[in-house]
Amino acid sequence: MNTQLAADTIRGLAMDIVQKANSGHPGAPMGMADIASVLFLKHLKYNPEDPRWPDRDRFVLSNGHASALLYSLLHLAGYAVSMDDLKSFRQWDSITPGHPENDLTPGVETTTGPLGQGGGNGTGMALAEAMLAARFGKEIVNHFTYVFAGDGCMMEGLTHEVFSMAGHLKLNKLIVVYDDNRITIEGETSLAYSDDVRKRFEGYHWNVLSIDGHSHKEIDEAFAAARKETERPTIIIARTHIAKGSPNKQDTSHSHGSPLGDPEIAATKKVLGLPEDKTFFIPKEVYAMFAARKQELSSDYIQWHKRCAEFRKAKSALAEQWDIAQECRIPVDIEKVLPKFSPDKAMASRQASGTTLQELAKAIPFLVGGSADLAPSTNTELKGLGSVQAGNMSGRNLHFGVREHGMASVMNGMALHGGFVVYGATFLVFSDYCRPAVRLSALMHLPVIYVFTHDSIFLGEDGPTHQAVEHLAALRAIPGLTVIRPGDAAETASAWAAASRPNAR
Repeated sequence: MNTQLAADTIRGLAMDIVQKANSGHPGAPMGMADIASVLFLKHLKYNPEDPRWPDRDRFVLSNGHASALLYSLLHLAGYAVSMDDLKSFRQWDSITPGHPENDLTPGVETTTGPLGQGGGNGTGMALAEAMLAARFGKEIVNHFTYVFAGDGCMMEGLTHEVFSMAGHLKLNKLIVVYDDNRITIEGETSLAYSDDVRKRFEGYHWNVLSIDGHSHKEIDEAFAAARKETERPTIIIARTHIAKGSPNKQDTSHSHGSPLGDPEIAATKKVLGLPEDKTFFIPKEVYAMFAARKQELSSDYIQWHKRCAEFRKAKSALAEQWDIAQECRIPVDIEKVLPKFSPDKAMASRQASGTTLQELAKAIPFLVGGSADLAPSTNTELKGLGSVQAGNMSGRNLHFGVREHGMASVMNGMALHGGFVVYGATFLVFSDYCRPAVRLSALMHLPVIYVFTHDSIFLGEDGPTHQAVEHLAALRAIPGLTVIRPGDAAETASAWAAASRPNAR
C-alpha cells in the first residue's frame, strides 16, 4: 500500500483547496498528511455508508483550521463530500466551511473552532465509550478516539484540564497526535512557548511516544503500540514540518494561514512528483487504496451487527436499555415522576433541584453527571449510584474536579458520542470559566444540561468575586442556548423536566 502517494496527494489537494478559496491554512494539512494517510488507511475504523455507526472510531481534528486535511480525507474515504464540495471550501452555503461543523458535513464528529476544544471533546468521547462498554460489554462497544492537536491546542489552558482528567481516569482508548511543527501565526513557537510536552504528559500519567511525523513506518508502529496500551491514554508527539514539501515556505509562518500562491504550488508539486499543470489531482491508485480500505472495514461493520443480533437474543433486557440509551428515549412519562412541592413551603431552588434530580435519575437510566468539585453545594450528586473512576466506569456520578471549562468541553464530547444525557454543575459566577464550551454546546444543539447555582444577593458575603451580576444576561445572549431561571421549587422541577428531554438544548 502506497501511503506516501496518498499523503502527497492530500498535500496537493490542501494546496489547491486553499488556493481556490484564496483563504485558509495549507501548512498544517501538508504537515499532517503522512500521519492522516496512515491512520485512515491502516487503523481508523469507519463506515462512510453509515457515518453515525455507534461503534465507529471517532476522529477529532482539534486544530480545526486544518480542515482542508479533514475534507480531503472524507472525500477519499467515500463520505458524501464531493469534489465540488472541496472546490467550494469556505464559500457560502457549502458543506466545507473554514472550520469543521459536526451537523453540516458527513464524517465530521464535532465543531472545532477555538483551539483545544477538540481535546476536551475527544476526552468526553473516550469517557463515554468506556462507560458504555462497562454497561453493555465490549462485544458491542469497543472503539478508539483519535485526536489531532497542534501547538496552539497545547498552549490553551483547556487541554491541561481535560488531559489531566483523561490520565486520572486511565482512558486508554484515547489517542492524541501532537503535530509538533513549532510554528504559529506570529512565527516560531519559541517566541512564547517552551514547554517540555513529554514531561507534561508523563506528569498526567499518559503513555508518551515520540516519532518522526513523516516516517510512515514510525507512524504505523506508534498507532499500533497506542492501540495495545491498556492502562493509559497515549500521546504521539510527532515532529513535523509545516507545509512539508514547499521549497520556500516549509517551516515558516507564511504557510500557516495564507494560500501558498500559484508559483509556489507548482514548485511544491514538482518536489512531490505531482502534475504541475493539474489542480485537484487524485491518482486512480489513491482512490483504489481508499476503496479497498472501505471494503476491508465493511467486514468489521457486518461482524458488529452480527454480534448485536446475538446480544439481543442472549440479553434482551439489556439490549432494550441499549436502544433506550442510543435514542435518548425517556422510558416513562416524565411529568409523573416529578416531585410535588408545596407552594406554601419555602425551599431553596438548589434543594428542589437536588430532590428532582434524584427522581429523574431513577426514571432515566442514561442520565449522568456531576460538578466541578461542588456537588455538596450544588446538590447534584446522584445518591447511591456510584462514582465513575479508573477501573470502575459503571457509576453515574462524574467528578470533574476544579475544571469548569474542561467539564463543559468533556460534556460536549459525551453528548456528541451518544448514549448519555449529561449534566454539569458549578456556581453561576463560574459560568465565565465554562463559557467557550457552553457557546459550542449551543452552536451544536447538544442536549447537555448546565446547572448553575448560587446567584442570590447573599453571596455578597463571599465578596464580589463570587457575586453573580451580569452572568444571567451573558448566558441569555448566547444564540441557541435555552436559559431557565426558576422562581420557586415547582418551577425548578419543571425546568429539569424540560432540560432532560433529548431535544432540549
